Amino acid sequence: MNTHNMKKQSTQNHKRSLHSQSCPGIDAGKSTGKEIKGSTARRKKTPGRRQRQQQIVLRAMLVTLASIFLILTAAIFLRTVHSRSRTKAPPGLAGISEGKIPRPKLDVRLLTVNEYSRPGTALEKVRGVVIHYTANPGTSAAANRNYFEGLKDSHTAKASSHFIIGLRGEIIQCIPSSEISYASNERNGDTVSIECCIREESGKFEKATYDSAVHLTAWLVEHFGLETEDVIRHYDVTGKACPKYFVDFPSAWEQFLADVQAYLVSYGVF
Repeated sequence: MNTHNMKKQSTQNHKRSLHSQSCPGIDAGKSTGKEIKGSTARRKKTPGRRQRQQQIVLRAMLVTLASIFLILTAAIFLRTVHSRSRTKAPPGLAGISEGKIPRPKLDVRLLTVNEYSRPGTALEKVRGVVIHYTANPGTSAAANRNYFEGLKDSHTAKASSHFIIGLRGEIIQCIPSSEISYASNERNGDTVSIECCIREESGKFEKATYDSAVHLTAWLVEHFGLETEDVIRHYDVTGKACPKYFVDFPSAWEQFLADVQAYLVSYGVF
């Protein structure tokens, strides 16, 4: 190679070197293009990620709303059931609705319909409440109720009562208030009867028995639209010494009626 050609080639190499230094992007164009494309792709992926996040948030909100809806539905259902249980009278209390006096705690144990203790005859209108005593010292309300139930088999008598109050003040209901009981002779057809257990021969009621009798009697007076004078003793129907203590001590009977009246007044009935 002659000297002229060597100079010419050197000059060309020098120009290429200068051109490369002044335009570095030309040689790096391919890599730069890839980087730009990669950056653009990442930017394109960002909206998808945001959509997924929004979907997750939306699902969480829907789950929360569904849970709230279920809780509210359950609460309304339970409240409705509770309300119905409070307003609905227990079995055997046909004709008795809610009033100012709270319903006594009743153990409803209805007798089997039979001709000796529960004939099932309709009691069309209640015009009075008759107070009795069991005349069996020391016996329980349950025992007397079972005696009435057993009459369907023994056939030894015709006897029963709508309610029996025990020595601890417990009250058992044996017959619906819409049916007659075999308790008060010719007044069976228009009265509700209450038998009271006694501990002693004197026939005096235990305090718990007495208090329950006052409450139950006042409650029946209110719900059947009666007056205190509509509360009578078995004695006032037949002359039988029943309830014995209230027959032997008329002042005790007058006090009982006064306590019933005071109970009614205390609840704003009279």
